Amino acid sequence: MKALRKLAPGEGLALEEVAPVGAPGLGEVVVAVHAVGVCGTDLHIDEWTPSYHFMAPSLPVTLGHEFSGVITALGEGVTGLSVGQLVSARPSTTCGTCAACLANDPDHCNTRRGIGVARNGAFASECIVPARNCIPIPAGVDADVAAMAEPLSVSHEAVRVGGVSAGQRVLVLGPGNIGQGIALFARAAGARQGVVAGHGDGARMAVLRSMGFTDLVDFAETGGIEAGLAPYLAEGRFDVVIEATGAAAVIAPAQRALAPHGVLVITGIHAAPVPVDLVALVRNHQQIRGSYRAPEADWPKVVDFMVEHQDALQHMVTHRVPLARAYDAFALARNKIATKVIVQPMLDVA
Repeated sequence: MKALRKLAPGEGLALEEVAPVGAPGLGEVVVAVHAVGVCGTDLHIDEWTPSYHFMAPSLPVTLGHEFSGVITALGEGVTGLSVGQLVSARPSTTCGTCAACLANDPDHCNTRRGIGVARNGAFASECIVPARNCIPIPAGVDADVAAMAEPLSVSHEAVRVGGVSAGQRVLVLGPGNIGQGIALFARAAGARQGVVAGHGDGARMAVLRSMGFTDLVDFAETGGIEAGLAPYLAEGRFDVVIEATGAAAVIAPAQRALAPHGVLVITGIHAAPVPVDLVALVRNHQQIRGSYRAPEADWPKVVDFMVEHQDALQHMVTHRVPLARAYDAFALARNKIATKVIVQPMLDVA
């Protein structure tokens, strides 16, 4: 079968023929991949940015951690799942043997490995997944939407970490897949206003409009961040600011846009340290919180959200391509043409 792989440290990926995954091991299942999303993480791995050099000991590895598919085989000891069932998956696999795992606290496992990062992932016709990581998808949910369970869990966690509540004003920096999900969850949490801002993001802003968002700012059209936010800051600073860009230049203005006692949530992966105005932080009683993966217990909430809001979420899937065109999929994601590019390996098999 074909697989999109990172073969060695350095820039670039390879689409190559690999052996089928074989039989699942103890506690594992084989998943025939129906949809796998191109993520910012995949772009960083392709470019080999410094924040992903930790992968080197795991190479070569098949990428792909945002996915859904149908179970085709069950390993020994697997219960609660069945062949033919549509699932997504939590990509962070736990060891089961560290102190946290033995204490039934897998969220704090200190030797976790990521599917598509440290073990083979879903940019292939099939992959092997620990059964405990599988998330059953209810009937009626499209496989493409199901593949967004992981990025939606990241968006859900950012809103939870920010403590977004009814009546608050929220600024989301970054209108990509994660930012759009954040806007959706903030709206569902009752935010009075959700402003989403970006730079040169016309296509993604159009997706947000299709989902009913109107407070949209493209800094490329306003002459910069300060000018773009000025009309909104005239009404007062934001209760919560959530950064989903990974761009160091937005952090200082994000903090300036934050109200006293406000919360700035960082979800972007930054390749280098970023300066913070600690005097303003202290005097304004502001908080800066990091947000990354969601707790395992929150994934069912994300699935419930997918079921309830599938019509809106379908707007986020802007492009679908076969695995044979994986390089095109990466170009679409990198050039801000797409919100979520879904690769469909089954198209190569058909």
